[in-house]
Amino acid sequence: MVHKELISLRNTIEFFKKNNEILEIQKPVSPIYEISGLQMALENGPALLFNNIEGFPGVRDIANIFARRERVARLFGLDDHKKFKFKILEAMKNPIPPRVVEAAPCQEVIIKDNIDVPATLPLIKHTEYDGGRMLGGGNTFLSGKYFYGGSHLSFNRMSFRGKNWSGVHAFYGTHLGEALMEHRGEKVPATVNIGTPPAVMTIAGGTVMPLIIPKGTDKVGIAGGLQGFPVDIVKAKTVDAYSIAEAEWVIEGYFDTSQRVWETDEAEKLDKYAVAPFFPEWPGYMGRAIKGFKFQATAITHRKDRPIFFTPLAHSYEGDDLCALFREACFFEMANRLIPGFVVDVNILHAITPRAGVVFQIKKRRQGDELYQRNLITAAFGVTQGLYMVIVVDEDIDIYSADDVLWAISTRVNYDKGLMRGTVEGRGSPMLPIERVGLTGKEIAGSTYMGGLGIDATIPYGSEADFQRAKYPADKVDLNKWLSPEEITSVRNQQNDFAKIWAKRGG
Repeated sequence: MVHKELISLRNTIEFFKKNNEILEIQKPVSPIYEISGLQMALENGPALLFNNIEGFPGVRDIANIFARRERVARLFGLDDHKKFKFKILEAMKNPIPPRVVEAAPCQEVIIKDNIDVPATLPLIKHTEYDGGRMLGGGNTFLSGKYFYGGSHLSFNRMSFRGKNWSGVHAFYGTHLGEALMEHRGEKVPATVNIGTPPAVMTIAGGTVMPLIIPKGTDKVGIAGGLQGFPVDIVKAKTVDAYSIAEAEWVIEGYFDTSQRVWETDEAEKLDKYAVAPFFPEWPGYMGRAIKGFKFQATAITHRKDRPIFFTPLAHSYEGDDLCALFREACFFEMANRLIPGFVVDVNILHAITPRAGVVFQIKKRRQGDELYQRNLITAAFGVTQGLYMVIVVDEDIDIYSADDVLWAISTRVNYDKGLMRGTVEGRGSPMLPIERVGLTGKEIAGSTYMGGLGIDATIPYGSEADFQRAKYPADKVDLNKWLSPEEITSVRNQQNDFAKIWAKRGG
């Protein structure tokens, strides 16, 4: 069965409207500071649809689609967002290859001459400290021989310093970075697709693990498996590549791997790697401009009727969830391959950011399972570049509550044996300031990973009686006997999330 709400971003918007999950803003809004400011001010709330963008008549913008996991789960037909990673796992194991179509909505309008990306698209400037306007909502699409026979999807920040060219952030160790390096000196055709179907965004957003999602994987096929029907693709008009047929906008072009360009004018003047400010990146700090491969645009295609732009913020609930959903599925698969049945669930808390940490919930089934949690921690550090924190807790801990995880850490960790260091002096991420300390002032390929922290916050097998949890009879009292429904609702509205967990389980 084809779920029409998943066919396109437009259908998704209609689904959100029917479910009161979107807020439409009709008053004029500027792409300079105002769109990003509104997104952050309304964080973790409804999706936002900006219908009147200053300087861009007839163009709309959507944001905060993924700002609530509950909303995304409902979109994909799930009653619990915690199940989403398992739906992605199923798609990973049962991909549906894309379908090539002859005509597509994304090519209703074709611009080949006088290409001016910044004048055509409402690229946003996030903060007053930014080095310029930035495109962060496009899905880079490589396929065929340029991705080892498979298909690649990713979000990559792009800075159009010229009307028709941009620098692209594709660092070593990522699928895009490695694919471009293997074709060094060539012009690699690709498309940048904006406003794609939600399954495509989900798969593009995941910072995947090459050991779980190897080079040559059909990522578009995984997106098809996730939505339950093929993703339609169409031949690009000016390069030997494909576009996502249901996208709102497509920038066609090629990566000129013989050239590297600075992301901002200031960075070019300084000629120093990761020094000049760019825009807020995923760790919550200002990102720094680097020198990346050049992307040369050869065409812009788009829908005719009020095409929709997409502006996810890297440091936001939406940015986190776009990355975390696919990444959690990969962590779960890794764990299950390593120790089948040992891991119950996986979550990436917003507080530790998707690319820097993960929490595993495990169940020790027998004495022989003791210490497997340490193998798990070691494996997680080994398969994931730049991972900073791996936490393992028992199945009675709510891994979706940072408070409950911290409670386990503060009461169950043997600080002599339960803390582990990750790999020391490896390759890291230039987006984390701590990894750039001492390395600024010279151009480098990346940053130095200083090692992560693994935390075993589990009860030693056989000692469960010593850790008997306090349990008040909250589940045995009927509040309706003493309070009115209005009073109960009033109290529930006052309780924070951790208090609600206590109220549900009795402490």
